[in-house]
Amino acid sequence: MYIIPIAWIYVALMMSVAEATNSNGTVLGAVVTFLLYGALPVSLVLYFMGTPARKRRIREREAAVRAAASLQPDAGSLPATDPVPAVRKEP
Repeated sequence: MYIIPIAWIYVALMMSVAEATNSNGTVLGAVVTFLLYGALPVSLVLYFMGTPARKRRIREREAAVRAAASLQPDAGSLPATDPVPAVRKEP
């Protein structure tokens, strides 16, 4: 699954090295080449490839919270009665 992004980063790295070592090239050009042709596209592809797994983890987490809440009898509701009795004046 990750072989294509690794290969693409390798190609972009080699392009950057060629840019930096060329007589007309600069190190700044090599950095820009690596970022625009390598790091940015690969990070977008990996982000999009990971979207289903992120959604699945969110659903599993929500299901676990719902399951934990269903085990408690009055989870999240107000108490049935006032825990402190009202103070009355003695006659």
